[in-house]
Amino acid sequence: MDEKCNQHGAFSWSELTTSDAAAAQKFYGTLFGWTFKKFPNPAVDYTIFSVGDRQIGGIFQATKDKPVPTSWWGYVTVDNVDETAKNAQELGGKIMVPPQDIPDVGRFCIIQDPQGAAIATITYSMKK
Repeated sequence: MDEKCNQHGAFSWSELTTSDAAAAQKFYGTLFGWTFKKFPNPAVDYTIFSVGDRQIGGIFQATKDKPVPTSWWGYVTVDNVDETAKNAQELGGKIMVPPQDIPDVGRFCIIQDPQGAAIATITYSMKK
């Protein structure tokens, strides 16, 4: 990951949640030349996509028990996810997904601004 993506406030990751991950890989792979690699965690159906050797995002397969609408998410790096969640609430935002750990990646949460737009925040556990 580029050093600038590790800075507080920088967009650092993009994520697609979709009902058909295989079709999305075919579409975006052909359209943008992205390459794909399964995330090494059997508990979740997640694929990382890259441009060249640079990982830039992931594709999450929605399931019947996690029926998330097809959508793109942007992740913004923050120094402290828990503090950011608290600050968001103080500013009138809502916590959609409370702060939680992603093993071997970091800690994230999803917030909604007072106007209704949602965004994910993340603090990486190690600099990439």
